[in-house]
Amino acid sequence: MIATYFNAFTVILGSLLGLLLKNKLKASYQEVVFTASGLISLVIGISMTMQTGSYLILLFSVVLGGFLGYFLHIEERIMGIGSWLERKLSRGKGNEQSARNFALGFLNASLLFCSGAMTVVGSIQAGTTGDYQLILVKSIMDGCMAIIFSSIYGPGVMASALFILVYQGFFTLAGGAIAPVLGDSGITELAAVGGVLILMIGLSLLDLRKSKTGNFLPAMIIAPLLAMAAPTVRNVLSGFGF
Repeated sequence: MIATYFNAFTVILGSLLGLLLKNKLKASYQEVVFTASGLISLVIGISMTMQTGSYLILLFSVVLGGFLGYFLHIEERIMGIGSWLERKLSRGKGNEQSARNFALGFLNASLLFCSGAMTVVGSIQAGTTGDYQLILVKSIMDGCMAIIFSSIYGPGVMASALFILVYQGFFTLAGGAIAPVLGDSGITELAAVGGVLILMIGLSLLDLRKSKTGNFLPAMIIAPLLAMAAPTVRNVLSGFGF
């Protein structure tokens, strides 16, 4: 868990630096930050998505995950958690816009920091072999992105450190049991779907299309399940001559 604690620390530190930067940026310069972070998010998202081993799995995962997420109103629930955190931390003094920015920062930063293969693979490596190198590299990257995101959304980005502790901590502690189940293909497809979610964040930052990204979170569960089922499906179809 040492690497996970360090990752959370770098996000908190980066968020604090971003908040200091935000207070010194003119409105015109803030537009530069929005554009740059949106473009970088697109680059990261595309690079992750292109690693998929099956565009059919990627497509069905995103579509089915989106249907399930909208049915369960996942984004609204996550935004509610973020707003609740903001009210608790500000002791009820915040307004509706600041609560929304806090919640968006918490949601988007959590997705950015925890949706990649580095999160899953690095955490499993740290938990099973004691190899912290991948998570340490990711921690530095997350800290840098936290500077940019917190200068846009505010202190909500800092709260994503809690999600990192829970999510990465889970894979670190349970990595030995999870890795054989997911397999390389499952981890790859999970990361590819994460890339799609980051693309949604990038498009939103560039004000090209607003999507309820949180509602697509179930796709990150569906993708590895479909990847694990794919060999069986192929064997069945080949048995029928397809």
